[in-house]
Amino acid sequence: MLEIAIMIEGQNGLTWPRWQRIVRAVEDLGFAGLYRSDHFTNANPPDKESLELWISLTWLAANTSRIEFGPLVTPFSFRHPALTARMAAAVDDLSNGRLTLGLGAGWQEREHHLFGFDLLDMTGRFARFGEGLECVTRLLQSNEPVTFEGKYFQLREAQVLPRPQRRGGPRILIGGNGFKRTLSLAARYADEWNANFILPEQFKKANQHLDELLKANNRSLDSVRRSLMTGCVFGKTENDLKNKVASRGRTQNELRKRGIIVGNAEQTREQLRELSEAGVQRVMLQWLELDDLEGLEALAKSVLT
Repeated sequence: MLEIAIMIEGQNGLTWPRWQRIVRAVEDLGFAGLYRSDHFTNANPPDKESLELWISLTWLAANTSRIEFGPLVTPFSFRHPALTARMAAAVDDLSNGRLTLGLGAGWQEREHHLFGFDLLDMTGRFARFGEGLECVTRLLQSNEPVTFEGKYFQLREAQVLPRPQRRGGPRILIGGNGFKRTLSLAARYADEWNANFILPEQFKKANQHLDELLKANNRSLDSVRRSLMTGCVFGKTENDLKNKVASRGRTQNELRKRGIIVGNAEQTREQLRELSEAGVQRVMLQWLELDDLEGLEALAKSVLT
């Protein structure tokens, strides 16, 4: 059965009041989880409010009891793996084991330039990503001190203490669609692979390739959950849907061709069914209207019952 979660863009005007309202709504409405991006700002101006990711997740962990949650994704380009592992272990313990630790290489040039972080070229970025994954997984999973000498990161008899209450620490999620780099890293390190903005047939092909890579790494196929983050333009009425589609500057068909779920209740359920048949186990629906909690409630009534 397809699990349905919500994803929001934290750099797109997120404040404490908005975050607290959204968290409570997602918990109360019955969604499987709540995920958010980890960005300082958007790729294009104007800059908007951007509530810090890990502080916001700490509040969520202490003020909910059911939903799973995590970053989609937190990057090593401005998050050192040692700090990331320590924060993740603590937040996972606080939530009684509900954090999924989404990790990424970083991609948005503008925020790195504005705040003085080195994004690196694509080759360097993924080399750093691989080192970061090695550091985080070893720090979370090893009960012995960890030593690692890489080009970008170094650990010398380092430990995360206290040890994570959950054996091995939180689940590791790797996000991205790339066959060559991303899926290879997911097959080696991830407990969950998260694709983004791709059509069902594209997801199916990537999913099959991941199966092959898991076999090559002597891992069982069910050891990695398969999820998808994609846009959602949901209208509780036809007029509401028309206005939301118009605000995106594209037609419904154009949005669907980009992998975005668009429609009323019946159309949304049909598109979710197609994703489930393609192998998606959990979908994170990107909800951009941070103040539209009535729409979120209508979505829940349409797809969760």
